[in-house]
Amino acid sequence: MLRRKAEARFRAWFEGAGNKALLVTGARQVGKSYLVERFARDHFPHVVMFDMLRDVSARESFAAAASADDLLLRMSVEAQEPLVPGETAIIFDEVQECPAVVTLIKYLVQQGDYRYLLTGSLFGVKLENIDSLPVGYVARIEMFPLDFEEFCWAMGLDDKVLPRAVERATSEKPLPDYLYTRLSDLFHRYLMVGGMPDAVNAFAASNNIDVVRAIHQDLHALYRDDITKHAPEELRLVIRDIYDLIPSQVINATRRFQFGSIQNVKRFSQVQDHFLWLTNAGVALAVYNAAAPVKPLLMNEQRSKFKLFYLDAGMLASTYPKSTYEGLLDGRPTANMGAVYEAYVAQELIAHGFPLRYYASRKVGELDYLAERADGEITAIEVKSGASYRRHAALDNALATAGFMIDDAVVLAEANVRRGGRVLYIPIFLAGMFDYWG
Repeated sequence: MLRRKAEARFRAWFEGAGNKALLVTGARQVGKSYLVERFARDHFPHVVMFDMLRDVSARESFAAAASADDLLLRMSVEAQEPLVPGETAIIFDEVQECPAVVTLIKYLVQQGDYRYLLTGSLFGVKLENIDSLPVGYVARIEMFPLDFEEFCWAMGLDDKVLPRAVERATSEKPLPDYLYTRLSDLFHRYLMVGGMPDAVNAFAASNNIDVVRAIHQDLHALYRDDITKHAPEELRLVIRDIYDLIPSQVINATRRFQFGSIQNVKRFSQVQDHFLWLTNAGVALAVYNAAAPVKPLLMNEQRSKFKLFYLDAGMLASTYPKSTYEGLLDGRPTANMGAVYEAYVAQELIAHGFPLRYYASRKVGELDYLAERADGEITAIEVKSGASYRRHAALDNALATAGFMIDDAVVLAEANVRRGGRVLYIPIFLAGMFDYWG
């Protein structure tokens, strides 16, 4: 049974006033349905679950509801057990398949008889015609694959260990060798396994990377099938093409997606909707270019220039030959694993609430990530997978450029904590602790 950080946010919802439904979104197979059902059964005497993807009868009945009262009546007919006011949690799984439920959820919540939990995949593309969720009546939580800390828990690491490493890093003190070695060893496994729950469970049970790679390939097939089923018909072939091109695009020199790699495409405007579909579906992470590291970054964002990664670093790693893993467990990754390292950092940053942005220019070079905190401070982040992590010309150039608003400079590397002038070197396995160590 995997422990997930989202459960703490579920508990906050449960302990709240009860005047909101809980909506859990995220890509398919990141663990939403399992976690929501387990939480509901642990906290409510009665649980009724409607699967809007597979239960055709319930979906068609609910879609015909004319009002909240009508929907409640239909729910009581379809439910496999009685609805007990004040004691029942009602789950709508894959709610994007039945927009009528989303439309009426405000009125169901207002009646106050039951607690409602909704899960949604492909939410950004299936419900694009619904203006917005009812403000004030839905608590929305987005789930991602397991981050590195959750993976460590799954591998049996005590939950006090990683915070101890963070405490050392925030004080700019090197980690003890035993602690660094243990976390580094887990990190190298995480790059191969990633954070998709099925892959993590399989690895924990088998310690076999072939089993993991087979699961990754099944997940890729599932996402390709979703494109075929749910993307607009006129966009499907190109979206599939873009999805399949991601592994080759992120190992080019800049990692930036080259539109010319798509047949008969020369300009971003030709494929803008295709890329938006992939990112809105949650199966790809876009790292957008910032014209300059100047506050606020959003004002400098250029959405026609970006890098595109899969939502999970392990799923990216498994698209390359298994020989790519050679040396990884000993801290000597091959060149292609550099893209996986960068994908891992994207995965950690987005899971911790940071928009993904980078900076690149011919004069300065490329900064892999620019992270902007709630207080507006900007941290420039370089990701290094090799032994030459202390060479970072682009970061040095950026720090010396007048007008750039860089408050902190960090290199994430296969190295222990140390300070070198304005640059702080942090073990790359602490990337997810960015909100602590900056």
